[in-house]
Amino acid sequence: MKLTQEQIEAYEDLGYITLDGLFSREEAALMKSRLPALYRMDRDEVIKEKSGVVRTVFAAHTFDDVFARVARHPRLIEPARELLGSDVYMHQFKINAKAAFNGDVWQWHQDFGTWHEDDGMPNPRAMNVAVFLDDVNEFNGPLMFIPRSHKNGRIEAGHDRTTTSYPLWTLDNDKVAALVEDGGIVAPKGKAGTVLIFQSTLVHASAPNLSPWDRNTLYVTTNSVDNAIQKFQRPDYIAHRDFTPIQTLDDNCLEELMKAVA
Repeated sequence: MKLTQEQIEAYEDLGYITLDGLFSREEAALMKSRLPALYRMDRDEVIKEKSGVVRTVFAAHTFDDVFARVARHPRLIEPARELLGSDVYMHQFKINAKAAFNGDVWQWHQDFGTWHEDDGMPNPRAMNVAVFLDDVNEFNGPLMFIPRSHKNGRIEAGHDRTTTSYPLWTLDNDKVAALVEDGGIVAPKGKAGTVLIFQSTLVHASAPNLSPWDRNTLYVTTNSVDNAIQKFQRPDYIAHRDFTPIQTLDDNCLEELMKAVA
């Protein structure tokens, strides 16, 4: 798929774009149907909150047939190639499970800050492509963005190892307040199947989910093949070490699975 010039300009200016209904509700439901089995797994890729509910599942595309296809879906990979101007490889594939009542906070951060510090990613030539697997509203812990904050480049951050069960390089309150003074805060919402694409230096966070509605989000993080990571201190399932360019499947690759299930 091709982005419009307006979408490309918004990505460059604001740091993110929202693509409503990029996947059908049926395609999103197929992806979501795989989650209960994944969340029951006892394996290193499944990260739990301090409360015991699942926080994140890494690298599901390596052990689930549906997500193996999603990881090569042209609606996710072709925009990444277009925006980064190169072939891309999979730096990270994860599902963040913001569980109803129990989904914990994600502190204010830039993803590139962690990828640079922990994985040795040279430059911010990686991006997130996120798929809503549930309807996202103002109550179930939506992502919060500070528009145009990506234009500051990498911002100094501290390594927070205590707030949640997952270590993260986070920004201090004074810096966040100054960025918000300039750019405000937005929280993109939408139906299951909506896609968010955002820059790796865009400052973002999410509040705890106190609502009775889950907010599961799938993230495909692609990196330019000429920007491969140089540190290998995190497990391969968190920061992949296969820098082979992603080869996309046909656009109907999920429909084929839905027909097989039916």
